[in-house]
Amino acid sequence: MSGAGRGGAGRALVRAPGPRLAEGIVTHAARRPVDVALAARQHEAYVAALRSAGWRVRAVAPADDQPDAVFVEDALVVCGDVAVVGRSGEERRRGELAGAERAARGLGLRIERIEAPGTLDGGDVLQAGDTVYVGRGTRTNEEGICQLARFVGGRRVVPVDIGGCLHLKSAMTALPDGALIGVPEMVDTSVLPCLRVPREPTGAQVVVLGPEHVLMAASAPRTAARLAADGLRVTSVDIGEFEALDGCVTCLSVLVP
Repeated sequence: MSGAGRGGAGRALVRAPGPRLAEGIVTHAARRPVDVALAARQHEAYVAALRSAGWRVRAVAPADDQPDAVFVEDALVVCGDVAVVGRSGEERRRGELAGAERAARGLGLRIERIEAPGTLDGGDVLQAGDTVYVGRGTRTNEEGICQLARFVGGRRVVPVDIGGCLHLKSAMTALPDGALIGVPEMVDTSVLPCLRVPREPTGAQVVVLGPEHVLMAASAPRTAARLAADGLRVTSVDIGEFEALDGCVTCLSVLVP
């Protein structure tokens, strides 16, 4: 979820990588071996960055039989006091949902669910101000988008066709002021306002940690430098082992302002 904590009041749901991480689904990245021990250290550094920014971290129960469960964002969309439990277009990922739902209940959130024939991954849902952009692709379909629209409190929902990427937030995210940053070749720009183009593809992926603070992957140093020059505080973390599995910084947490 794109959102900033206020005064350290935000909570962050994370799930540690499991022993089968290297078996994770790869759709767009070139398949290479994944160092599970290194991934665990990178995940710890990611969690430390959230804590340093004032987020209270809560661990989602492990799902060690689910290789992609570390990408906890795909299981849940949190909007206000509602947590929408997704239903991935990739059937192999549906076993990740139960633990994420329990964690959302533990935060006191009201639970809604995407039901068949709808499909929706949280990685396709970008909240920017009063608008919710939803990527329409292999993981999220039109019916899933329509169901989500009923749960987001009357906010404007804009479907965005995507291509050449796994999720919308692989290609586009929002900066603290709500401005969009993304790779125009991967999204239908006709439905978007002005789109800022990053210096590297992974520079399109930011997590808003605070009003002027963003988290980015270390693989986007030129974009990070540009955003820092514009006055943002940028925290960079190495998530290379997760990038090898089509992951990015947004995938590894669900932020609940």
